[in-house]
Amino acid sequence: MERKIKIGLVGVGMFGGDVHLRTYADLQRAGIAPWLGRIGFDDFAPQFADVEFELVALGTRTESSALGAKSSYRELTGGEIQHFYGQTPWVEMIQRHPDLDLLAVATPDHLHFEPTIHALQNGIHAVLEKPMTLQMCQADQIIELANSAQLVVGLDMHKRYDPDHFKIFHDLVEKMGDPIYGRAVLEEPLEVATNTFKWVTESDPFSYVGVHWTDLFIHYLRTKPVSLFALGQKMKLSRQYGIDAYDAVQVSVVFDNGMHIQFVNNWITPADFEGPVNQESELLMTDGKIESDSQYRGLRYTLEGGGSRTSNTHFTRDVRRPDGSQTYVGYGKDSLVACILAILRRKFNQTPLEDLRSTFPTPEEGRLSVVLIEAAQTVRDANFDYLERGLGTPVTAKFGQDGITILDPYAENRQIYTRPI
Repeated sequence: MERKIKIGLVGVGMFGGDVHLRTYADLQRAGIAPWLGRIGFDDFAPQFADVEFELVALGTRTESSALGAKSSYRELTGGEIQHFYGQTPWVEMIQRHPDLDLLAVATPDHLHFEPTIHALQNGIHAVLEKPMTLQMCQADQIIELANSAQLVVGLDMHKRYDPDHFKIFHDLVEKMGDPIYGRAVLEEPLEVATNTFKWVTESDPFSYVGVHWTDLFIHYLRTKPVSLFALGQKMKLSRQYGIDAYDAVQVSVVFDNGMHIQFVNNWITPADFEGPVNQESELLMTDGKIESDSQYRGLRYTLEGGGSRTSNTHFTRDVRRPDGSQTYVGYGKDSLVACILAILRRKFNQTPLEDLRSTFPTPEEGRLSVVLIEAAQTVRDANFDYLERGLGTPVTAKFGQDGITILDPYAENRQIYTRPI
């Protein structure tokens, strides 16, 4: 009996049109078996080697972006796919293809909720780009519907699969006692905020990329946040580009194990910076310290007239096949493969959702990052306003069984979320 997974993709921007598109092209060509060893699930390779994959439809805001993605996919696979465009292209897509197994959601940060809920309501698994949502009420609805329908909702939290992080959290941390404090930096180029994304006013650098680091510490150290401080700056984007968005955001979080982590993010790094992004982390433990430079992996080169550059070949890299085509390898793809393996086990083996939770980035873990995102946005905005008025930056947030409480000495403390964290 033929076994097939049919995929719909909504959003073909920087990640949807590259990492997602190329991942599904590789799955369509060779199946999932070649990629499972990278994430430690090669025992499932024989079991699912016969499963075929087909990307059957694209959904985008504009027709031009859909046509560009279709052309790219045709070059990768020789196959044709349908396209839908408009404000809610996933609605018509699912009407035309009610037998979809998976809807991949790679829309802007603030537009993840509607296509995901629509997929779940129609019995379709979902894989979302990070962050899951920007609001706790939306995250809770996704989790409740997925669990009641026993559907997989996977998140693209690819930093978990970085080989350096495997070494840190599967080996070094276990030998170093208890975590004390850390720092995590991810800084995006100015082009992202001024050209690549048209929606930066709807999000911020912490929500967009800081979530990678929050997930890393939450997942591997099995910890929850207890308090938060946040501050953001609006200078370059507003003054030079007329964009009312934060240049940078810094978020300090204390966790229930006593650890304090500072998350530092911006999306105004100059184009002359040698890497595509700047990223690094450090973690002080009771019996050791770890420093990881995720931007400079050891490969540096100089082109005449182009300055010095560095490459992160761990994230994604092209590997040439004998026929001259190229496959796509790296931890940027591994997270998607883990989510799709969970979908295969759910569909073909009827494995209970509860038994799959440790095998892929789940919405329950993603919810804790949404807790930090929503609290950080509120605290950040309040502190920005008070600082502009010469009143310092006194606002913080605390988390607990009563939800999220904003602590503000100039106003009444208030709860912005009332369910247990």
